[in-house]
Amino acid sequence: MASHDLKRILAGWPYEPGQITVRKVMGDDGHIKIQMRLDLGLLQMEYEGRPDGERPHGAESLLEHHKQGLSEHTRRSGTDLGFELSADDCQALRDEAVMYYHRYLSLFVLEEFEGVERDTRRNLEVLDFCRKYAAEEDDRLALEQYRCYLIMMNTRAKAHRAIEQNAYKTALAYVEAGLHEMEEHLESVERAEDEADEPGEVTILRALRSEILERVPADPVSSIEEQLASAINEERYEEAAVLRDRLAAIRRQRRGRRSDAEPDRGRKRKRTL
Repeated sequence: MASHDLKRILAGWPYEPGQITVRKVMGDDGHIKIQMRLDLGLLQMEYEGRPDGERPHGAESLLEHHKQGLSEHTRRSGTDLGFELSADDCQALRDEAVMYYHRYLSLFVLEEFEGVERDTRRNLEVLDFCRKYAAEEDDRLALEQYRCYLIMMNTRAKAHRAIEQNAYKTALAYVEAGLHEMEEHLESVERAEDEADEPGEVTILRALRSEILERVPADPVSSIEEQLASAINEERYEEAAVLRDRLAAIRRQRRGRRSDAEPDRGRKRKRTL
């Protein structure tokens, strides 16, 4: 008789308190699974689709099922007015979102940032969907406490993907956009007096921004301008003259590249017309 005891599996994978311990394994069905070690066992999740592998009402997820219901309602009535999510619908969507939370947290530890971006974007969509269509106000607001966390994790995933490609300016733009989105949200909600300090999610993104800025290649013009100002201020005029010549040469070179590119852009416009 086959044993259902997990002791043998768990014995070879000790639980480490205070750490998120995850791994990828190949399932018996030939598909990759993600496992998260817990104190009393483990969670196993599908790598794609709904984490538990279920297809509620034949859809990829409950969210997709309700989105299909919204589309059908809008097609029939010509508007989304009258479409509502019941309290049970919202509770089920919240339970489903927890599954995706466990998976994107695991994927972040594994540095599988594309999956983190996908699942955090999906859970942000759940927040928006419930806020717009829940019948009860409590259900419209129940998940809003997690919005900043989701924005932060989504932003970190996008920034890390850009960093992997050495696209530091792109990564910086993602972080700036995430901070702006978070600040807009915080301005739109009432916060208690004990929440007046900067949220931890904002602090984390600011730290990531500082880390990226240290790796962004310096603009040679800005650097030389600073050196030139310092040289003039300290009356090192010979050095200032050399720096001024270098600055002029770089600017001439940049103007030359722009003027060389202009005819090409003109020809491309003619071809597209």
